[in-house]
Order: sequence, then structure tokens, then C-alpha cells
Amino acid sequence: MMRSANLRWALCVLGVSATTAMAALPAADTVYRNGAIYTADAKNSVVEAIAINQGRIAYVGTDKGAKALIGSRTDVIDLHGQMLMPGLIDGHMHPLGGGASTLKCDLNYERLTVAQTQARIQKCLDDSVSAEPNGWLEVVNWFQEGALPAGTIFSKADLNVLKTQRPIQVFSSFGHTMLVNTRALSLAGISAKTADPAGGRIAHDATGEPTGILEDAAYEAVNAQLPAPTAAQNEAAARAALQALNRQGVTGFLDALASPESLQAFTDVQKAGALTVRAHFALPIVPAQASDPKAAIRGVVALAHQFDQGALQPSPGITVHNAKLFMDGVITAPAQTGALLEPYWVNTGTASTPHYAPGSNRGPAVYFAPAVLKELVLGLAAQGLEPHIHADGDAAVRGSLDAYQALRQRYPANKIRAAIAHNEMVNSKDFPRFGQLQVVPVLSMQWEKQAADTVDGLENFVGPARYPLVEPAGYLKNAGARIAFGSDWPVDALDEWFALKVGVTRVGAPDGGAQYQGRLGTDPGLTVIDVLRAATINAAYELHQDQQIGSLEVGKLADMIVLDRNVFKIPAQDIAQTHVLRTVVGGRVVYQSNSGTGH
Repeated sequence: MMRSANLRWALCVLGVSATTAMAALPAADTVYRNGAIYTADAKNSVVEAIAINQGRIAYVGTDKGAKALIGSRTDVIDLHGQMLMPGLIDGHMHPLGGGASTLKCDLNYERLTVAQTQARIQKCLDDSVSAEPNGWLEVVNWFQEGALPAGTIFSKADLNVLKTQRPIQVFSSFGHTMLVNTRALSLAGISAKTADPAGGRIAHDATGEPTGILEDAAYEAVNAQLPAPTAAQNEAAARAALQALNRQGVTGFLDALASPESLQAFTDVQKAGALTVRAHFALPIVPAQASDPKAAIRGVVALAHQFDQGALQPSPGITVHNAKLFMDGVITAPAQTGALLEPYWVNTGTASTPHYAPGSNRGPAVYFAPAVLKELVLGLAAQGLEPHIHADGDAAVRGSLDAYQALRQRYPANKIRAAIAHNEMVNSKDFPRFGQLQVVPVLSMQWEKQAADTVDGLENFVGPARYPLVEPAGYLKNAGARIAFGSDWPVDALDEWFALKVGVTRVGAPDGGAQYQGRLGTDPGLTVIDVLRAATINAAYELHQDQQIGSLEVGKLADMIVLDRNVFKIPAQDIAQTHVLRTVVGGRVVYQSNSGTGH
């Protein structure tokens, strides 16, 4: 339904002629007209035209109304009916890592056997023989949960047989597991006598020796041995990330585990005039800092003060308003580092005749004890910083909500926003608490499908009562939660439109394997409007920037994208094939496809 702009409505209320008032406004820099423009405002309005002046939206409404803002120097763009909407805001990702992954040995998220994995890594070694014998090989985007055949467990032995003397680390795409060879274990000082660090686990074999699998904080000893990327390498990774995001239509992101190096890299890009996405950062507080919460908060505050650039402007800048905390790892096998209220299930039968029943393992204890988490959340809020908690299992989610209940007793949502990322397993009793406490669940919608990680890595291990409820996006939304979207790139390949399609259909790609077809679980899923709002105005709300970005309304920054199809008029499964024709940030075109948009 066509709706008029808020500005025109306000003028009518005041008894001012809209035509007269519009004529008095300065000519726009740019006018887009003859389009299907989805605004993502409170009424989900769809209009014909939008005008931009000095990086902000000057008018939203009809083609006729926009004529008054067209001057001799106005760039007038005829959309020819194409869909225009707010730019996507990705509320949880790791952009520097995503950009850097393009420069490393890449397993590309593929389902591989041990032999195929070895062949890929050996080729990387052969292509870089000049690094022998001591140069580290960093391998990324290892789909551990999708290893073939299902249930395959890797160990250092699989890397030790490769033709090299080099230390090797293979990083899981899920971001919580690392596989290393014996040389790497030795350099990191990890032996049978090494104790698990806080918030981490070293896997051991039957003899007590480390297997080469390191979970969460346990792989920090390896990371400490890696050569630090140079400033130039980090800047190159940031630029690669920005180009990928522009093509996807992303106009804003939250770096959900921001290091000083990431902050500096994107700041350097901005100083060079090449920052093309609004960059928001969440500074981490890790479990090892739990012994001194006040010192941890002081460190985050110092970095925020160093890099934050204040209120948003038309030109993209650096914003540091968030802090990241981990409550657990991941619920999928073989890691099972997600914290659960009830135990994981185990096979009490045989490989050929399996029989799954509850075991005794509930995963790790939550990484921050309740009293410590409460102190951190309240202490951050007192400094004006907003918490963003990783919680994958239902015990971690509940612990996070408990801390946020204390937060809400002191700070309303209009003062401090609060988010929980992932929420792959949530106890149904906690569904309504998200809405009641105004906590934003930030969901990676591409996980809401049948796939190797859900079917092979989860179905038998959580039991028939819990499995139908995993990835509860629709349940949370129907219970009153404001859903936001975060891709978690590079945990998965960057494909925002595939993720949004899965959010609606809960079905994977047609070529994803016959055993993984059909909907995931009993969750009702989300509507097309739900997923678009999750990736625009709701993500802006999460970042406490919804007064400036996230919807196309008069006075807001002109961040928007033009699409090759109207996603409201196609089958939901076709949303995955959406291509962005143009990306605009602060009124400036930062990406233009070869297809383009007509004039």
C-alpha cells in the first residue's frame, strides 16, 4: 500500500500546504523514483520515491511529491520498478578474520574426508615451500562438524603424516576448535601435563597425551606463537572484507570480537578515505579476566575511548559502544562445548546398532559465574557500554538472561541495550524473558536448516524432546522478542541473502544433500518482513543506532540498497538468489554491479 512521508503528514497537521513547503526545501542531491521502496518504518511502508540531501534522507513518498526536490543538478534515478530498501546491518560478524581468510589456506567450509583434508593442506604446503621448515601454516574454514563420514574425529596424527616440518594449525569455521600437529603443540608448550585453561579444553587420548584438538581458550597458547600480521596485512584484510560486504548490500556491521588490530586496521582504512561500511565494534572480556572484573572493564573503556568517534555522520566512521563476553562454546558434536541444562545424549549401543540415551556431560560450566557476570554487565553499563553475550546452549542463555534481569532492574532498554548472540538452544520457559527484559537475540539464520551440523552433529546428541526446538527464531519472535540478524562471518561463507531465505523457509539449499532436505524442527520460522527487519531496523536497534540508520525515514542517514528483484513478490526460496545492484552509504554509492540501475 502506498503511504505518504512523515514530513508531509506533519505539515498537513500544522495546516501548512505540503506543496508550498516542499517547494521551499533545497533541491536534493539525488532522487530515486518509480520504485518499490520498502522503508522498514513502523508501518512497513512501501513508497515510490526517496530524495537524499547531504547524506541524509530529505523526502520519502510519491513520485509526484519528489518532483519539488528535483533541481538542475539533482541526479534523478529511475528505478523502473526495482526494489530499494535500507542497507543490511549485520549485527554479529568478524570482518577482519573474514577478509584475512581470503589470504590463507582455505578449506572453504566443505564437507571433506580425512584424505581430502590432507590433500588440500598438502597442496597449500607445496605452494609455499619457501616457508619450510619453521613457518606456520594457518588453515581456515575447516567444517569439522561436517567431516565425512559422519562422526569422523581428527587428531594430530592426520597432520603429522603430511610432508612438512612446519607447525600447522587448522581453525574450525565455527570458531571454537583448533586442530594442530605435534610440532605446533610443542611450540605452544602443550603436553600431557598441561591443565585446561579457564574457558577452554585440551582433548586427550587414552594415554593422556593431547590429541591435537583444542577448544576455545585452550588454543590461545598456539595463537601466541603465530607471527602477528603486519599493519599492512591487516589493512589489506579490512579492505577485502569491505569489498565483500558492499557486494552483499551490508552498510553496517558489528565486529563481535574486536581486537586492537581490527580497530586499527579499519581506522587506517577510514583515514585513507576507503571505509565504505559503518563499523561498530564489541571489545572482548575473556574468561581469564574473571578474577578482576574491574580491571577488565577499565581495559575495555580505555580502548573505547581511544577509537570511538562519536555520533554517526554521513561518512562512515568507527563506533565502539559494545563489549563481548563468552558464556560457552558450541553445542554441536564433536565439540559439545555448549553449556546445557540437561546432559548431552550418548550412544549406549554400537556403531552399527546405535541407541542414544542421556549421558552425564552437560558441557562446560558457564564461562562466567553468575556473580561475576552480573558485576561485569552492570559495570559495563555504568560506563555506557552495552553487553553482547555469546550463549549457544540453554544453560548459557539462562545465565545470560539472569544477568540481564539484574541489568534491567537498574537500566531501562532506552539507556542500555542488551544482546545475546546465537541462542541455538533455549529452554521454552526462557522464550518470553527476551521480550520481558528487552533482550535482543542476534541470530545467524543460515543455521536454521537441516545440515551436517544440525542433523549429524546435534539430532542424536540432544534427544527427541529438545531437537525439534533448536534454532528457535520463530518461537522467540512469537514470544515477544525483537529478532536481529548476525551472519557470524567467517564462521560461514558470507551469503546474507541465503541466510535470510533460511530464516523464512528453515530449509537449506537444493544441492545440500538428499539427507538434509525438509524443514528443521517445529519452529514456525519468520516472515519475509521479519527477516528484513532483523537485518535492518532491528539490528540498528541492537547497536543503539535506530534513530540514525536501519529504516528509510526523513532525517535518517541515507544507507540503502537496490535489488535485482522484489523479495515480497517471489517465492521465499528464491530470496537466496537476490543480487544487490547498488549499495549506498550516507548518500554515496559504494558499490555498483555491472547490471546497474537505470537512469
